[in-house]
Amino acid sequence: MRLGVNVPNFGPGTDPGVLRRWAQTVEGLGFDLLMVSDHVVVTPDVAEQYPAPFYEPFTTLSWLAGLTRGIRLGTTVLIVPYRHPLLIARMAANLNDLSGGRLVLGVGVGWAQEEFAALGVPFRERGRLTDEHLLAIRAAWQDDADYRSGHIPLWIGGNSDAALRRAVRLGDAWHPLRFTSGWLAGALGRLAAAAADQGRPQPAFVPRIALRLTDAPVTDGSRLAGHGTIDQIAADLGQLRSLGADTVVLDPFNGDHRETAHPETAWRTLAAVAERWNRAGSHETDTERS
Repeated sequence: MRLGVNVPNFGPGTDPGVLRRWAQTVEGLGFDLLMVSDHVVVTPDVAEQYPAPFYEPFTTLSWLAGLTRGIRLGTTVLIVPYRHPLLIARMAANLNDLSGGRLVLGVGVGWAQEEFAALGVPFRERGRLTDEHLLAIRAAWQDDADYRSGHIPLWIGGNSDAALRRAVRLGDAWHPLRFTSGWLAGALGRLAAAAADQGRPQPAFVPRIALRLTDAPVTDGSRLAGHGTIDQIAADLGQLRSLGADTVVLDPFNGDHRETAHPETAWRTLAAVAERWNRAGSHETDTERS
C-alpha cells in the first residue's frame, strides 16, 4: 500500500515558496503521491473553508512537476462540471505527458452552490453533468490520438451511494474522503454490491483520510480515521491495508486557516507517520524472510 499527501494549495499562508517547500518535503519523506484540491471562484461558501489565495490545480501541478522528480501528482478532487470536458481531457493529457506519466485525476461533483452560480453551472444538474463529462473525457482519451497520453488513473471521489455507483461505472478507483472507521466497512460492502449489480469489476479502493496527531488517544466514537496518537494512526493505516487499499492519501489540513501559515507542524506529523510506516514495512519484510 502506497501513501500520498493532500497538500494545501490555498489559505493565507500559502504562496509559491511554501508550495515548493511542501513538494520538496513530501517527496523527500518518501511519499508516493502529492495531490491538491480544486476551486475556481472563492465565493463566500468556499472562503469559509478554503480562503484565498487558491491556486488552480492544473497550473499548480504543472509547476510542481518541474520541481519534483518521481512523485505522482494528482487532484483530490477536480470538480468536473466547472470545466468543459474536452478542456479537462486536454489539460490532463498534456500534464501527464509533461510530467512523465505521473498524473492521477481524482474527480468529484462539487458542493459549493455559490461557486456553481458564479460559474453559470446549474448546481442541481451537477451529478448528470459529471457523468456526461466523464464519458466525454474517456472518449477523448480513447478515440482521439491528440488527447492520448498513456493511462491516466481516474479516481471517483465522494462518500455517497451515487459516488460508489459512478466509481464502478466510470472510474478506475473509488476515492472516499475523510470518514470514520466504522462507516468504512458498510461502504465497502455497498461498493461490492454496486459492482455486482452493474456486472462490472470492483474498482480499486484509494481513500483520503484526515491526519491529526495527538499526544493522548482519541476515544470519541466519532473519531475520524487518521486522528489520534501515532499508534492509532498506524492502526488505521493497517486496517486500510487489510481492507485492500491500494493508496491512502493523508490530509493534514484540519480546518483552521492559520495552519497554512505554519506548515512545519504538518511536516513533523508526516515525518512521524512516514517513519512509523517504513519501520512497519521493514519489520514485515524481515518477518517474511525469516
